[in-house]
Amino acid sequence: MNKWYGAAGVCMNEQGQLLMVLQGKREEEKSWSVPSGGMEKGETLEDCCIREVYEETGYRCEIKQMLRVKEGGFEESAFQVTYYEIEVTAGSPTIHDPDGLIHAISWHSADMIRELQLSFEEDRSFLLEYISKKI
Repeated sequence: MNKWYGAAGVCMNEQGQLLMVLQGKREEEKSWSVPSGGMEKGETLEDCCIREVYEETGYRCEIKQMLRVKEGGFEESAFQVTYYEIEVTAGSPTIHDPDGLIHAISWHSADMIRELQLSFEEDRSFLLEYISKKI
């Protein structure tokens, strides 16, 4: 069985909003997610998170702490995504995504997250809980 490893960055601003990206292939309906992606050869999960946040949002960040690990699988493959709490240290909203899957960058409140089409529906309760604990 193949296993895919990735990382995601969860970042809240002073207004209690989370940094999110609108993603999807050109031909499919787009949906929202926290910045995330797959680990490249030679990277740590932390390095992966920092790189993906920059590629998808233009923000430089630092890892504050690990929040959770999500695992799952499909027929012949499995995945593991490690979510990190991050803090933006520099940059401005700019898409540098080499895969062309990111279409917008935005900050979303809990009320907005309740209504958004998410890429990973199973993340909704985790993200809302994260916001409620931080505000």
